[in-house]
Amino acid sequence: MGLIEQIEAEGMKENVPAFNVGDTVKVGYRIIEGGKERIQNFEGVVIAKKNGGIRESFTVRRLSFGVGVERCFPLHSPRVAYVNVVRAGKVRRAKLYYLRGLTGKAAKIKEKK
Repeated sequence: MGLIEQIEAEGMKENVPAFNVGDTVKVGYRIIEGGKERIQNFEGVVIAKKNGGIRESFTVRRLSFGVGVERCFPLHSPRVAYVNVVRAGKVRRAKLYYLRGLTGKAAKIKEKK
């Protein structure tokens, strides 16, 4: 078991910010188009975090032109350029899947003080 843990430790990023479910984050994702590389921003609310260690991933939800868009990001992927916490949210659930059915002010999350 020590060998597996050693390989996982080598692949993990060091400068990952601490964020939780309910926080609004801005994720910079590297996109390669032809020979060019650019960073695309995706800003939204973290509705789920899964697994741990090198397999850790998180799901971000946002509204785009009135349509809900969700995207899953592997936390330690080389494609994820950065994760910035825009605001911390105050929630009492581990998964916020109930936000999928809410619209407008009902889908708002209180800010942690």
